[in-house]
Parts: sequence; C-alpha cells; structure tokens
Amino acid sequence: MGQREPVLILGGTGQAGAGAAALLRRWHPTLPLTIAGRDPERARRLADELGHAMAATVDLRRRDLGLPATTACSAVVAALWDDRLHGLRYARERGVPYLSISSGLVDIAPEIVAGAQRAEAAPILVASHFCAGAVVLAALHAAREFDRIDTVRIGAVLDEQDTGGPAGAADLERWSTATTAGLVRRDGVFTWVDGPDAEAEVRRADGTGLPGRSIAVLDVPSLALATDAPDVRFDLAVGESTGRRLGGPASFEAGIEIEGTDRAGTPTRTLRRLSHPSGQRPVTATGVAVGVERLVGLRGAAVAPGLHTPEALLDPAYAVERLAESGAVFTDVAVGRSSGAARSAS
Repeated sequence: MGQREPVLILGGTGQAGAGAAALLRRWHPTLPLTIAGRDPERARRLADELGHAMAATVDLRRRDLGLPATTACSAVVAALWDDRLHGLRYARERGVPYLSISSGLVDIAPEIVAGAQRAEAAPILVASHFCAGAVVLAALHAAREFDRIDTVRIGAVLDEQDTGGPAGAADLERWSTATTAGLVRRDGVFTWVDGPDAEAEVRRADGTGLPGRSIAVLDVPSLALATDAPDVRFDLAVGESTGRRLGGPASFEAGIEIEGTDRAGTPTRTLRRLSHPSGQRPVTATGVAVGVERLVGLRGAAVAPGLHTPEALLDPAYAVERLAESGAVFTDVAVGRSSGAARSAS
C-alpha cells in the first residue's frame, strides 16, 4: 500500500479538532494529519507536537479553502461550523470522505441536501450529534440487552465552564437563537415541545438535580430510528457539574435511561451513567476520532459514498471501549422494574 494522504482537520487547533488529532496520533502513530486553522503559528505548534503532521492556514469563505491546488487529503473533517459548506464541497470534488460535527439539527438541512444532490461523490458522515455521536453509541451499547425498547431518555449535564471553547460556545448560541423548542419522539411521532412541556430536571451523578430542557438534537431521530422506540427524549442542563461541586475540574455526565422488555419478555428498565472527569472534550474527541478511523479505512471495510450517521457506521462496543480508554466511566444504576406498559406491534 502506498503512502496514505493526510486527514485534513478544519478547526484542527480547536478543542474538538485538537483532541481528535491527539487520539488519532495515539492510535495510529504514522497517520498523516494536516492541522488547519486560522492561526498559522498555533497550527504549526500543534503539528510539531503531534509529529507526522503539517500545518495549514484555511479560509472557509473560499471555495478552495485558501489551500494550494496541489494539496492532497484522504478525508476532510469539519471540527467547526462549515457555514458555507466549502469544506463539504472540497471533499466532494476530490472524492474523499467528509465528517462534520457542528451543523446541529436546526441547521443541518443544507448539508443533507448538498450531500444528497451528489450522493455518489463521497461518503459523508453526519456527526453533528451531542458529543459527535458518542452518547448515541453509548446508548445503543446499553440497549443490547433489550428485545423491545419502548422509551429512551437521555439527561446530560454540560458544565457552564466546559462548553467547548469559542467555537463550541458559538454553536450553542446559534442553536438556541434558532429555536427554544426541543425535538422528541412521542408515541411514534416526531414533534416539537416548548414551554413547560420542554422543561425537565436532569439528575447529576451525585443525585442532585439541575433545571434542564428538551433540546433539538440529532440524537433523538438517530436513537428513535435505530431502536424503533416510540418515545425518545434528550434533556440538557447547563450548570455546575459534579466534578466542580466536589472541588475539582468541570466534568461531563449523561444518564441513559431505557425501558422495554428483555430477551425473556420481562419488563426491564435500566439506567447507565456515562461520565468523564475531564469534561465533554475527550468524549467529543473520541466521537470524531472513531468516525475518522472508519471513514479512511483504518477500521472496517471501505465506506460507500452517500450520507451516513454514526450509528449506521460505527460499532457501539468499540466506541465504548475507546471512550473508556479516554477516561470515561460507565456506571449501571439500580432502578425499579419497568411498568411494562403495552406497546402494540407494528
């Protein structure tokens, strides 16, 4: 096999991009990387630290990203909002995979349409989920013991001091400005909720609650369609995490509650907590890195052109393994038995 072309990481000096680059370097010591950002000195320093990497300055306002015509890459990773979709165009014109994490459900439509218009051009991994799909994959791993799933409910706590750097904070601001409504699946119907219906209490790992609300996030349709659960909801609380409450750094936590029946037909309810003492950054970075691995053929068969989501491409067990390696902790919490409410067969 010849020398692999570099993975081009747009926003490679930001939290998600730099974190994913560090993981890829740890997992694949000789994988070429191009760290692209607006600050050439910062990109150069990071590339030097990583090794087998080069720095590039990009301009997302330009269709060619401001890169030389001779620039080659094996994939394009948009670790920031590709607002003009020039990163997607750049990948599509070169027939290389593209991964994005910052479009969000409220502004994902242009990316989906662009990908669908030339679906044969390149694989596109739509990973603008919470933590780049890591929570979805953790939830699907927890769902393996179920034969039928009736309800999936995620409650995540994002520390107010851990919103992902300037780019992450800008994403949250943009999404909250677009809508205050959350997307849920209720009795099989995807619907928007707002006002009191969107409000929820999100429990931290120490049992205390934070005021939260349903959010518009791709995790809801991904989990609903992957599990066939008629009721799915994702609530988010932004505030003081358990880590900071205990005098340490900001931590990340998400409770994954699932109700349904097990293989024996017994009503079952489980609650698994995903937490990370270092906050959301390593969780998001892992979501990005496992996606890149899959897209560039470092794990699994070649990915066909077209639109893909994390749960369609990635093995949940492998993602959980990589999350644990990054320092994530998975805890199964004892809960009462499911009410066993009947669900009609479709």
